[in-house]
Amino acid sequence: MSQGVTVPACFLVILFVTRLLTTAGGSKPWSTSLPPKLQTLDFAEKLRADPEAIVSASSDYGNIVHRMPAAVLYPSSTDDMVSLIKFAYDNYSTPLSIAARGRGHSVRGQATAPNGLVVDMMSLRKSKNVTGIRVSKNPSLGSYVDVGGEQLWSDVLHATLEHGLAPVSWTDYLYLSIGGTLSNAGISGQSFRYGPQISNVYEMDVITGKGELVTCSAKKNSELFYAVLGGLGQFGIITRARISLQPAPKRVNWIRMLYSDFSTFTADQERLISVNGRRQSNALDYVEGSLLIGSPNNWRSSFPSSDIPKIMSLVNQHGIIYCLEVVKYYDDHTQHTVDKELQELLKGLSFNAGFAFQRDVSFVQFLERVRREELKLHSQGLWEVRHPWLNLFLPKSRISDFNSGVFRDIVLKRNITTGLVLVYPMNRNKWDERTSAVIPEEDVFYTVGFLHSSGFDGWQAFDDQNREVLDFCDKAGIEIKQYFPHYKTREDWSNHFGSKWSMFQARKARFDPKRMLSPGQMIFQ
Repeated sequence: MSQGVTVPACFLVILFVTRLLTTAGGSKPWSTSLPPKLQTLDFAEKLRADPEAIVSASSDYGNIVHRMPAAVLYPSSTDDMVSLIKFAYDNYSTPLSIAARGRGHSVRGQATAPNGLVVDMMSLRKSKNVTGIRVSKNPSLGSYVDVGGEQLWSDVLHATLEHGLAPVSWTDYLYLSIGGTLSNAGISGQSFRYGPQISNVYEMDVITGKGELVTCSAKKNSELFYAVLGGLGQFGIITRARISLQPAPKRVNWIRMLYSDFSTFTADQERLISVNGRRQSNALDYVEGSLLIGSPNNWRSSFPSSDIPKIMSLVNQHGIIYCLEVVKYYDDHTQHTVDKELQELLKGLSFNAGFAFQRDVSFVQFLERVRREELKLHSQGLWEVRHPWLNLFLPKSRISDFNSGVFRDIVLKRNITTGLVLVYPMNRNKWDERTSAVIPEEDVFYTVGFLHSSGFDGWQAFDDQNREVLDFCDKAGIEIKQYFPHYKTREDWSNHFGSKWSMFQARKARFDPKRMLSPGQMIFQ
């Protein structure tokens, strides 16, 4: 380990501010009183510590946690990031906090770097010196796309469609960075069949906490490869990912069915995801569930306006209605058989009679469905509000207890209905145990997402509900795992990772020994 020049982190802040002051109105060299190495850094001109830069990097989509960095790096190449991390690793004995920020779609300050440096990955999208998006094919892998970690999944969709191809696993919202979702897992209704996004990566380029740019895969530098996937940014910054592709469908048959009985709702979901082979032509391509509670404005899906009164009558009668959404993709070759395949798949489902709704939309329209909602909320000034989200994984064996103790009790009593509540199952065998991601031990487990949004003053009530939900699970012995985890103590993190905790710590010591990366997660800080 190189020792080099030792400078306290607080002194670095002064250096950054000094740099900004000396360059105001024109480019000037570093002060000769500063360490010589700082005067030669290639990325020096790309650091900003002005109020606009600092504020933009001090919060995230949750808009609840605000932590000020000392400065923000706007890189134009991977080399800028390598130089920054390597310099910090070689020259600072006191850890210098560094966080890579994509779209900042975390909800508890996970992308922040208190008193440290935030690397704005989005600035790379303006540069030609990065991977971008490149579609290729070879005999061993078939079709794949090499994507810069700063690219958005929406861009990947449209770029690959030009070749008649597309990834198979998505998030519900596509305007997220590649590096961001792969650092968590990347889940949605396709995960039961195709696995999370981290199960569909062949190779990555990663900058470790030592400032080393490493190419890794299942066969090459595999320990780093599996550490980074689902690793919450703790082991390196993803600068490129090689993602598998398949022929893209053209359209989707999209059906929503309503249930008043929860056990019937979950039984039907579990039956549908049991048909999950990647090459099974009779398998569905998407299965998600959600709650209908309160007014239609809070529901996940839009329904024909003529049907809203009878749906509201059902909601008022039962308090909560459960909505099952399924999708079957098709193209020119399968358009004549898709209806028959769907009929066979859905035969015997026990949804409420008369409450099935079918739409036929393009593949892109379906994948961009949340984007339309975003634009609507932007126009109403309701996008950049507080988002006290809570996302959980829990075992199938306890989902009924969760429904009675949380959905039917806590949620109905508190009557907080602003935002979505998702509930749908996934198959454990679609996840790779070697990654850093943690999920329940059972073969089938559920994800439950309380995707609440509030004004700037009323978010505490949502957070109180989140705590009550967590307390209930703890007292009832329901072994949950948080997705987008947020914990405050080392003991909580140890419990979260369970049997993977020792491995997680060992990987941190190997790939980020000074514990510089992703301090906003508050795992090692």
